[in-house]
Amino acid sequence: MAEQHAVVPGHADSAVPEATLPESHHKASFWTLTLGAIGVVYGDIGTSPLYAMRETVAAATGGHHGVPVDLTRELVISILSLLLWALILTVTVKYVILLLRADNKGEGGSLTLVALTQLALGRRSLPVLMMGMAGAALFYGDAAITPAISVLSALEGLKLVAPSFEAYVLPGALAILIALFAAQSHGTGRVAALFGPLTLLWFISMAGLGLLHIADDWEVFLAFNPYYGVSFLVTHPGTAFAILGSVCLAVTGAEALYADLGHFGRRPIRMAWGTVVFPALALNYLGQGALVLSNPETIANPFFLLAPPWLLLPLVILATLATIVASQAVITGAYSLTRQAIQLGLLPRLEVRFTSETHQGQIYLPRVNWLLLGAVVGLVVLFGSSSSLASAYGIAVFGTMVVTTLLACVVMSRSWGWGPVKTGLIMIPLLLIDLTFLSSNLVKLLDGGYVPLLIAGSFFLLMWTWVKGTRILFEKTRKIDVPFVELVQMLEKSPPHRVKGTAVFLTSDPDTAPAALLHNLKHNKVLHEKNVILTVNSADIPRVEDEDRVSIEHVGDSFWRIRLSYGYMETPNIPRGLAILRKQGFKFDIMATSFFLSRRSIRPASQSGMPLWQDKLFISLAKSASDATDFFQIPTGRVVEVGTQVTV
Repeated sequence: MAEQHAVVPGHADSAVPEATLPESHHKASFWTLTLGAIGVVYGDIGTSPLYAMRETVAAATGGHHGVPVDLTRELVISILSLLLWALILTVTVKYVILLLRADNKGEGGSLTLVALTQLALGRRSLPVLMMGMAGAALFYGDAAITPAISVLSALEGLKLVAPSFEAYVLPGALAILIALFAAQSHGTGRVAALFGPLTLLWFISMAGLGLLHIADDWEVFLAFNPYYGVSFLVTHPGTAFAILGSVCLAVTGAEALYADLGHFGRRPIRMAWGTVVFPALALNYLGQGALVLSNPETIANPFFLLAPPWLLLPLVILATLATIVASQAVITGAYSLTRQAIQLGLLPRLEVRFTSETHQGQIYLPRVNWLLLGAVVGLVVLFGSSSSLASAYGIAVFGTMVVTTLLACVVMSRSWGWGPVKTGLIMIPLLLIDLTFLSSNLVKLLDGGYVPLLIAGSFFLLMWTWVKGTRILFEKTRKIDVPFVELVQMLEKSPPHRVKGTAVFLTSDPDTAPAALLHNLKHNKVLHEKNVILTVNSADIPRVEDEDRVSIEHVGDSFWRIRLSYGYMETPNIPRGLAILRKQGFKFDIMATSFFLSRRSIRPASQSGMPLWQDKLFISLAKSASDATDFFQIPTGRVVEVGTQVTV
């Protein structure tokens, strides 16, 4: 589910209609976007051939990476058939053909699908929200495993160059990963321009290596007949689950197709898949199969043994660079997903740094970055090899895919007008494939599969605690708050002393008087000439147009209720949002405005809707939230903070 914003200078869903663009500019933009999609969208799935074939054969023959005694022609062709049809059904049919149509104003991704499902149902649904949280949490598990397994699998090729290099694989992987995460704060703009050409070279190399060996055994083309894969699963039920648990490694990274929809657009992503990515993957797997059939000993590392000895070291270097691209895409995806979760109210406000002046999507979240680095380093040290990590990979990937498929069913049935019958006929077979892959990976739960579940469980607990705690806090404060309209009427009857300027009081509930306003009246006994009750809302769309961003309501002679709306892909900027009011006749001078914020000190209550440990977790999450002044981009010199104490 990787999300990257910096590869291309344009945007897939530009505000300029396609028809108004000059033909040459449009073609250049389209091919630039296609190249960018190759580099970012397919960076993860493009590294799967490093280990997918090897691990599937090992699973089918009892987990041996030497020369299996029962490595037969039937087995190799059946495994190839399963790998190719996993790519065809899961990636081509489900993602490229179907899910790329499920966009929300041009954006995609699991949390976008949650927003689309809520719109389709016409209400906010707790089960849908929980499914979205589960999908997002599983992605964090995927985001931790992808860099670890990708970089390790690339560097393991060094052992073929010279066995003495084996001692350097683990420290080398750790050094690369630590350097990669340490560089995130500087932004990825400079290196991102290389992602597309570098990954294109990687796919061309994979296709070339495959073509080099397909002639070793032309019978590998029988793998395009699904009969071989299905019949093997039926006739060998004992090993079917083990095989499918490794076949799924071929489609890891497919979520990125949908997640990056808004950054590259539907047509470039489809073009990249059809013309470059799928042909290169298919040719490479066929080449690996032909090589193994002609020389069974190559199953120890069929990808790197496709290369002649003189090309091995350059291939290891290229593979390492390709895995860094795949890791970068997943890391950036974690940042984007976290920002969406914050905007949708699933996580507290975290510090978001912008690393580019021209690309709003290029962001850096320090806490997410270092949490991910800790998880990745821990995985590399704990498992030590890509083969060991392969057991942990599939649960996170296919858990996310199952959630995506279920949510897509609701959207297709309700929003697309397909109805339950047509949706069921098309999506149930695809859902059964996802569930089969997921269940085959659950068999490996004690063999490392518990790791992504632990990571996902931790993130799910954090999100659920935050959602539940904020709801309890809102309900408690609502009971004791003063209705805003009543306060305005009271002040009109007995007005306090007036001071010049505008006061903006931020609140999450515009129907009740903000605590900062009440404290200002109680302690300072003054009221400004203009008083704005400001609420910032998150919309169920990725971006809100400026003409729809602000709504204003005049309440009493000196009070206004203003609502600012931001999409879940946007970062709120209150001064810029309020500046839009000038067009509506509301005079706003930032230098004559004071922003009043309530800083809550939360204490656990004796009786709460959550256990004490969860109360404390919620309080620690609230304390970790970044300052509202920074998050809403308010000038620090214009802010007055008022402290209040509440219990949860």
